[in-house]
Amino acid sequence: MSGVDSVRPGGSHLRRRLLVAAAGIVAVVVVAVGAFYLLADKWLTDSVEKEKECCWEAGATPAWMSEQVGLRVPGNAADRRAGYKVGERYDTGLLSFTLPAIEATAYLAPLTPKGTRMIRNLEPEPANYRPAAGFAHLGLPEPETLVNGLLKGGFCPDNVDSPDAEHLAYCVKVFSHEYTPGMTRIYLRSTIEPGLTPPPGS
Repeated sequence: MSGVDSVRPGGSHLRRRLLVAAAGIVAVVVVAVGAFYLLADKWLTDSVEKEKECCWEAGATPAWMSEQVGLRVPGNAADRRAGYKVGERYDTGLLSFTLPAIEATAYLAPLTPKGTRMIRNLEPEPANYRPAAGFAHLGLPEPETLVNGLLKGGFCPDNVDSPDAEHLAYCVKVFSHEYTPGMTRIYLRSTIEPGLTPPPGS
């Protein structure tokens, strides 16, 4: 009995040392994995942010963008803004302007495909939402984040019959925001096949 008892303290001490060593290894692994995920997340976040700021062509005027999309902007439209972003698979054109609310409604009515209507933004994106080709580049709020006075829709060359879209070349996503009573800002975003002649220099 005494021989067996004399072995136990040493065995118990060895087990404790092994447990401590194993716990240390686990802790190192956990820290390493955590650091990896933090670095990977930061790298992905930085990459996404760089992508959002990248590849905007200078000199994309509203007149040029209107011509590329094939959509006429009303002559009395104010605060016209445009942007053109080159992408890996496709390019994106942005066009925005303001009109009196009644005229904005009249402009958009024939651009709404038959049997459809523009809808309210019942599930807005969070305030920090930043799409790859965002209107923030033009100094505007992202329409997907807006609720009050915001309607959204879309149209393509084959489903609208409007003189304003006579030369429409691509599908367009549209947002209409009555940002103040009686005044509406129209946002237009169009995916464009790559290879267009770059916008004229500023």
